[in-house]
Amino acid sequence: MARARTKSELLSFSQENYDKLFTLIDSLTPAEQVGIFPFEDRDRNIRDVLIHLYEWHQLLLTFIAENQKSEQVVPFLPAPYNWKNYGEMNLVFWEKHQTTELADAKKMLSKSHQALMDLVANFSEEELFTKKYFSWTGSTSLGSYCASSMSSHYEWALKKIRQYKKTLAK
Repeated sequence: MARARTKSELLSFSQENYDKLFTLIDSLTPAEQVGIFPFEDRDRNIRDVLIHLYEWHQLLLTFIAENQKSEQVVPFLPAPYNWKNYGEMNLVFWEKHQTTELADAKKMLSKSHQALMDLVANFSEEELFTKKYFSWTGSTSLGSYCASSMSSHYEWALKKIRQYKKTLAK
């Protein structure tokens, strides 16, 4: 799927990929949904994938909220993380949720997805897709952050779960 370039595409692509994700998960039996991925990776099951998405939603929600109320720019990634070491942050997210149940992960993701869809809907086309419209988005646009945390990230999750589903067929 192409990367969103308009508000309507961002909302549409995000919802479509979110729906595809849950359709894929629902196509698996309950036992398969909680099964362990047979390939080496940080995310070892569907719960881990959903929690990863949820935590990145939280990053985006916080990034937007904090920057809308602050006079100082608040970075997307919380200290001490940056774009060179954010993998360590992903491990912290993973560790934090090892006792989270799949049903809870689904509910958490559903809630954060809807919160982001509502938030994006409140921004104008210009606010979302004009580079440097907000000083706190740096050299890019807010829409780019949103696409990365929503529609594009859902594509990553779909790929991961499809890979798992293929191993089940063997």
